[in-house]
Amino acid sequence: MKLLGIDTSNYTTSAAFYDTDSGNLLMSGKLLPVKEGELGLRQSDAVFHHTKQLPEVIADLFSDNDMIPDAVGVSVRPRNIDGSYMPCFLCGEGLADSVSKICKIPVYKTSHQMGHILAALYSSERLDLVKKSFIAFHVSGGTTDCLLCRPDDEDVIKITEIGTSLDLKAGQAVDRVGSMLGARFPCGKHLEALAVKSKAKFHIKPVLKGGNCCISGLENKCRTMLDSGSAPEDIAMYCLEYIYSSVKGMTEYALKTYGRLPVVFAGGVMSDKIIKDKLEQDFEAYFAEPSFSCDNAAGIAVFAALKGAFI
Repeated sequence: MKLLGIDTSNYTTSAAFYDTDSGNLLMSGKLLPVKEGELGLRQSDAVFHHTKQLPEVIADLFSDNDMIPDAVGVSVRPRNIDGSYMPCFLCGEGLADSVSKICKIPVYKTSHQMGHILAALYSSERLDLVKKSFIAFHVSGGTTDCLLCRPDDEDVIKITEIGTSLDLKAGQAVDRVGSMLGARFPCGKHLEALAVKSKAKFHIKPVLKGGNCCISGLENKCRTMLDSGSAPEDIAMYCLEYIYSSVKGMTEYALKTYGRLPVVFAGGVMSDKIIKDKLEQDFEAYFAEPSFSCDNAAGIAVFAALKGAFI
């Protein structure tokens, strides 16, 4: 079976095509343009850019083939909870509904967060976990969430929050600190490239409240370091070390509370190699490959395959 996935987040316009017979998964995506010096987009601007970019992304995905989908999946909200809503997802939903009607195929709707989790499972070759309980992290510009995931007939995976950041999100911290150091949004790759040059050692005690973390102090600390003349690479390393320490503490809480379940790390921040390498030393964990970590429609196409019982 052939599944089309569509995701229109606040960062990227993306589409994916998953062929369950061959196992091939093709992806096409384009970052939303952000003006220099800014750290994101207003929703009205995101909707405008998705409207412009969706035809380009779809054209790129289908440029070398004549594939016709058997079903379409689409992200329609950030998370599968009441009240979760962002206008940018209307762009993808409108296209998916149109494709469904024109091609007379089913459309399966889910959350952006579900897409990240399933992309990580697919990338790490652990889709078998959808039939089991596991812990997942979704760490990005809008979330720093530790999640209990259980099999569910309706949603494929039932997601329950274990912990979250009570203030600044990890991706926001990365972008704000990166901006301090002269990087353009999104700042993750620039911050990692700086941090690998650092030889500084830090002993960080994260602020944890049960399974939740607090990250806002990180931005203030990095600003103080910058004002006092600390090297940019040391500031970058401190930022990433702080995020790692916070995620580690949240993971330890989740495992203590729910038992030794498999742990899956998803989201753009988890593509950072410094954070990933440290967490792999601490836990038996699974990570998405970098191309599957950032916002993409791969997990949405996989969701359509699972929801339609095509795999």
